[in-house]
Amino acid sequence: MSELAVQYHPEFVPGTTVEDVQAYWNRRPCNLRHSTKPVGTKGYFDDVEERKYLVEPHIPGFADFPRWNGKKVLEIGCGLGTDAANFARAGADYHATDLSDESLKLARQRFEVFGLKGQFTPGNAEQLSSVITERDFDLLYSFGVIHHTPNPDKVLGEARKLIAKDGELRVMLYAKNSWKDIMIEAGLDQPEAQAGCPVAFRYTHDEVRELFAKQGFEVTRIDQTHIFPYVIEKYIKYEYEIQPWFKAMPQQMFEALERAMGWHLLIYARPV
Repeated sequence: MSELAVQYHPEFVPGTTVEDVQAYWNRRPCNLRHSTKPVGTKGYFDDVEERKYLVEPHIPGFADFPRWNGKKVLEIGCGLGTDAANFARAGADYHATDLSDESLKLARQRFEVFGLKGQFTPGNAEQLSSVITERDFDLLYSFGVIHHTPNPDKVLGEARKLIAKDGELRVMLYAKNSWKDIMIEAGLDQPEAQAGCPVAFRYTHDEVRELFAKQGFEVTRIDQTHIFPYVIEKYIKYEYEIQPWFKAMPQQMFEALERAMGWHLLIYARPV
């Protein structure tokens, strides 16, 4: 096996509990190392946002922050609050929950630093309706979260209880038929930047539609995108060098590859 190979982690470690997932994300919240500045400062949060959207430029378009001005938004798994801050800045009535206490602490701190308004509630998304007392949300949004819980179907079932009749559900899940999945199966990559992720389910388009339909949602659109193109050894040093095989591609070709084999499934759904 190549010296670049990493230990392969299955998408679900048997016996994994929600508490295991919580402990994992408490040890290192997602995107925590997106800045070298003191954690919790304005400069730190600005760096985190800049790097997140540099690496995942499809997020603002998928979230469509301005669309939710004056609307009730619930984010399932807010992490450090990067998207949260942009929903709030756009004028949404913003609510969030997260399993990770460490992530919530930083998300709340972010809102304090920038003078933003929002409600943050700790809790297990598999029990969402008992955690969140509000109902009739115009948008339920979750980016890269639901596939990290042992029972994603339960989260969707709970989301169905909270969404407005004419509301929208937007969720990002990992793609089974993707460049990254091929690399994972070959032992050359892993689902997350940090090793040992206990749950990271991956889905085909058909599996997404079936999963959502069983919980009372109709999937209206699925976009596929995002191939991470940077040299990892340089990226962790905040240097952005493109892998030579991607650098050699015309941009149009790379974008076509992302649409066919991207790691992120951007799912739009509505309640039925």
